[in-house]
Amino acid sequence: MPNTKSAEKRVRSSARKAARNQSVKSRLKTLEKSYLATLPGGKADVSQTAYRNVSSALDKAAKGGVIRKETASRKRSRLQLRLNAVAAAAAAKK
Repeated sequence: MPNTKSAEKRVRSSARKAARNQSVKSRLKTLEKSYLATLPGGKADVSQTAYRNVSSALDKAAKGGVIRKETASRKRSRLQLRLNAVAAAAAAKK
């Protein structure tokens, strides 16, 4: 229980920020799962669009301080590698 007015305000502020961060992180996970679901289909254009959505969301989350910049960069890199692998496999099929 906060003892001062400023401590009460910090509790309210922290709760608002935690709710916002949770919402953003949940959206990131949903976008990442939907992107990963497009990969086995072999449709490069759909996967590319999904990758752009995930990448943009990661950048925005990093900009807002929800996740670290390095984390966003690492996730983007790993997702791009998977997209490249699928594209290479599709090219090899043709």
